[in-house]
Amino acid sequence: MTERGARRLTGLAGILSAAALIVEVPLYFLYSGPPPDSNVLARLLVGILALAFLIVFATAFRELVKAASPSHEWVGTLAFASGLVYATITLVSSGLEAGAVIAADHPIDPTIAVTGTYILYGTIGRVMLALFLITLGYGVSRTNLLPRWTGRSALVLAAANLAFVPSLFFGNNPAHFYAANGWGTTALMGAIFSYWLLGLGISTCRSANHNSTPAPSPALQH
Repeated sequence: MTERGARRLTGLAGILSAAALIVEVPLYFLYSGPPPDSNVLARLLVGILALAFLIVFATAFRELVKAASPSHEWVGTLAFASGLVYATITLVSSGLEAGAVIAADHPIDPTIAVTGTYILYGTIGRVMLALFLITLGYGVSRTNLLPRWTGRSALVLAAANLAFVPSLFFGNNPAHFYAANGWGTTALMGAIFSYWLLGLGISTCRSANHNSTPAPSPALQH
């Protein structure tokens, strides 16, 4: 894959993933009590699509780093691996929630009822997303792939995710900001990440044209 192609694929995947995440997050706040199954399954389906695009984004980013700076291929590989792990554990938590909702004979709130997901999309998710952001930010800053704000903001967002790692010690009430499944730990971090990813995707798509080198005209080849 050429660098220009990698930039376009990375940017498009980032935009699509971010768009799905932006649609998903508000669906968690439509109901004050246990939501209907349709709401839960809809938001989980949108989230699954977002994670699928995120896997494409992480894979394309690895190819972009490799094409732009072969000596930093290891950074792209680490970003890909951590992004893949983050997507996988979040997909597992989505599967557990969907299974519980489908099996229940009455509406349940899976963010409370499905206890196995607390740490998956809470502390574990925050650690893996922070690792993904750190390697992405480092890779961008070392290779000058994108504007400086993308690398610096990735590191700031990574620090914010790490700040929520100890949330597993603060209960399981999603109405609390800093609980294991609290709205700050999950929804807020997810919302911030989605808009950051949207900006990154747009910036990457635009860079595909700015960094492309036009082919020489036939007249200049003689």
